[in-house]
Amino acid sequence: MRPDMTPGATFPDYELSDNTGTHRKLSDLQAEQPLVLVLSRGGYCPKDRRQHEGLVQLHRELEVGYCRLVTISTDNISETNEYRSGVGAHWPFLSDTRRIVQKDLDIAEYTDPVHNPMIPHTIVLEPGLVIYKIYNGYWFFGRPTMEELRQDMRAVSKKCRPDWDITTPELKAAWQQGRKELFHPYGKTYAQTISEQD
Repeated sequence: MRPDMTPGATFPDYELSDNTGTHRKLSDLQAEQPLVLVLSRGGYCPKDRRQHEGLVQLHRELEVGYCRLVTISTDNISETNEYRSGVGAHWPFLSDTRRIVQKDLDIAEYTDPVHNPMIPHTIVLEPGLVIYKIYNGYWFFGRPTMEELRQDMRAVSKKCRPDWDITTPELKAAWQQGRKELFHPYGKTYAQTISEQD
């Protein structure tokens, strides 16, 4: 992984074709929400398929927690659709056949010259594509468990949701004063909240 890709850094805003052939930017898919980004070898890899089977269950929790999930692989569009439907996923899968991400992040899996995939990584992103945590999944147990991702989402959500604890006297008073901008879904964007804290 490129040495500048560390917690606190901004992840590149790649634009790739999704499983329908539509060009999508990561920032648009994130939409001011916490994001779990999976950089995958592809549908041919049994380890990647097993990880995604677990993510299918977690995705339901991410949706109700206002969090996002995106997978990027070096599969072509047809393989991407097969991969996505084969594991029963309902989130965006992006196709990177030109290996833009692999080359830019310096994560070519040189031990597999046949498929030329990316070294699998799972990246937890705060709003604004800010890196919170990176997991290297070359070996399966380097990948995060679903419980680790839940804990990461808790930490990121707590950090970026101004109304995380609505029992505080300050938030109760703000609500009574009609200051709804502090509360979801009326509220400020994460970027606005952070700029006010600086």
